[in-house]
Amino acid sequence: MKNQLLSFLATSLLLSSTTFADWGNWRGPTKDGISTAKNLPDTWSDTENIIWKYELPAAGSSTPAIIGDKIFLTVEADNGVQLLCISTAGKKLWQQQICETKKGGNKNGEKTNASPSPSADKDRVYVMTGTGEVAAYDHTGKKQWSFNAQEKYGKFRLGFGYHVTPVLHEGKLYLQLINTNYQIVVAVDGKSGQELWKVDRPSDGVAECFHSYASPTAINYESTNVIITHGHDYTIGHDPETGKELWRIGDLNAKDKYNRTLRFVASPVAHKNLVVAPSAKNRGVAGVDYTKAKGFIADGGKAETWRIYKGTPDVPSPIIYKDLVYLCRENGVGICLDAKTGEKYYEDRVYPQTYRANPVAANDRIFFTARDGTVSVIKAGKKLEILAKNKLSDQITASPAISNNRLYLRGYNTLYCIGKK
Repeated sequence: MKNQLLSFLATSLLLSSTTFADWGNWRGPTKDGISTAKNLPDTWSDTENIIWKYELPAAGSSTPAIIGDKIFLTVEADNGVQLLCISTAGKKLWQQQICETKKGGNKNGEKTNASPSPSADKDRVYVMTGTGEVAAYDHTGKKQWSFNAQEKYGKFRLGFGYHVTPVLHEGKLYLQLINTNYQIVVAVDGKSGQELWKVDRPSDGVAECFHSYASPTAINYESTNVIITHGHDYTIGHDPETGKELWRIGDLNAKDKYNRTLRFVASPVAHKNLVVAPSAKNRGVAGVDYTKAKGFIADGGKAETWRIYKGTPDVPSPIIYKDLVYLCRENGVGICLDAKTGEKYYEDRVYPQTYRANPVAANDRIFFTARDGTVSVIKAGKKLEILAKNKLSDQITASPAISNNRLYLRGYNTLYCIGKK
C-alpha cells in the first residue's frame, strides 16, 4: 500500500510538473507570458548556452507551442502554410501542409500567412492562417477537422493581413474576427471543430480603427471566467459559455481627440484580478479590475484601477509580474508601473531597436526581445537593472516560449533552444 501511494504521488507530481512546463498558448500556460522556470541562463550567444539549433525553411513571427516533448511551429514555405512538429531534442518529427498560398516563402517574417501562433493541449494542436484556414491536428500530424473562416463568415478586409492568434481556453478555441467587413467573436469546440456560438461585437469606431491585429486572451480567476477581445476602440469581456458581453473598457480612443487610424496591435493581458488594456500610437493604457467590472467602463469609471495617458506599446503586449506592469515600447523604452496604482517607477531605454515580440517573465527576470536578435534580461523590480544583453545572429519578431528550463527563440532563419548546459 505504501509503495502504491508513493507511486501515485510521484506520478501526480510528474503530471503536474509536465503541465506547468508546457507552453501551449501563445503567451504560455496561463496566457500572461509568465513561466515557473527557475533555472534559465541570464547569458547566451551564438555559441554559449545553446542546447541546439534547428534551421527553418522560411522566416516568420509565430511563436512555438510546446506540449511534453513536442514543439509545434508554423511557417509559410513552398506555396503553402506548413505545420512543423519538432522534438525537444531538435529533430523534425513530421510536417503537414495546412493550406495553399500564392507565396513561396517570405524573407520578411512580419508579412506571412503564418503569423497567427499555434495553440496545443494534450490531444491536439490548433492552427489558423492568414488565409482564414482553421484546423486541428493530433500529435502525430493527422488532421482532425478544418474550416475556412473567410468562406464561413466573410472575406477579411484588413490593411496589413490577418495576424490574430485565437485563444485556446478550457477545450474551446475562440476566434476574434474584427475587420471592416464584419466584427464577430466565435467559439469553436476543440474536439469537433463545430461552432458553439457566434456573437456580434458592436462599436462606434470608424475608418482604420476597424482593423485589429491584437489577439484575444482569457482567464479564470476566483470564479470569474472571461474571454477578452481587443480592437475597434474597445477591450471587451465575454461570457465563455455564450459570448454575451459582460463589460467593455472605453476611452482608449477618446472621442474628443479621436484618431481614425488607431489600429490596435498590442494585445491585452490579464493576471490575477487585473486586465491591462493598451491602445496604440503612444496613447494610453488602462488597468481594470475585471472581477468587479460591469457594463461600460469609461476613463475614471467604476472598476478602473488606474489609467495612464501616454506610453502604450504599439506592438509588444504588456506583462504583469509580481505586482508590477512592464511595457516594452516599439523603440526599446521600458516602462514599469505599479499594478495596483499605476504609479510609474521608471521609463528608460533598455536597448535601442525595433520591438515586435512580447515580453516574457521567469525567475525574477523580464525578457525584452528586439528584432535584431538581442534579448535584454531585466531584473524584476522597481528600478531598471539590466543583467545582460544577449545577441544572436538572426532577426526575431516572434515571442519567446519557455518550457522545462529551456528558452525557445524563433528567429527568421533558426529555432534556438537555450539553456544551461
